[in-house]
Amino acid sequence: MIPRIVSLNEKKLVGKRLTMTFAKNNTFKLWQSFMPKRNEINNTLNNDLFSIQIYPDTFNFENFDINIEFEKWAAVEVVTFDSIPYEFEALILKGGQYAVFDYKGLSSDTKMFEYIFGVWLPKSEFSLDNRPHFEILGEKYKNNDINSEEQIWIPIKKK
Repeated sequence: MIPRIVSLNEKKLVGKRLTMTFAKNNTFKLWQSFMPKRNEINNTLNNDLFSIQIYPDTFNFENFDINIEFEKWAAVEVVTFDSIPYEFEALILKGGQYAVFDYKGLSSDTKMFEYIFGVWLPKSEFSLDNRPHFEILGEKYKNNDINSEEQIWIPIKKK
């Protein structure tokens, strides 16, 4: 699978976040708290949902450690940060180059990420950039459905 290389402009997001590890994955808990209240967020640009991972500088995808903590966000894109509802926070997603993979299948299947970090990235002219990773869950996203579609955005820079 060959990704699109996209230059992303800065985005304003509003959502909720939790600190977790891959061993103690609280993604369900995060989305369970976000989804019932997401319509309280004003100034949304569209209906896309953002699932964002912010890894520490020490996170290493080559020597993957399932116990290292990272921050995960459930968010939507907004025009402005005016009137952020209680229990929500603002996040600025800085711009830069991303490799965008169109993925179809279960979000719990890790094979795509194994391909991205184990095959595509090492063979590409890029290396990981230290910016958030994220998935855009658009109209074709269906939770726990083999026909679900999403976009996987990996931050990159030239080697």
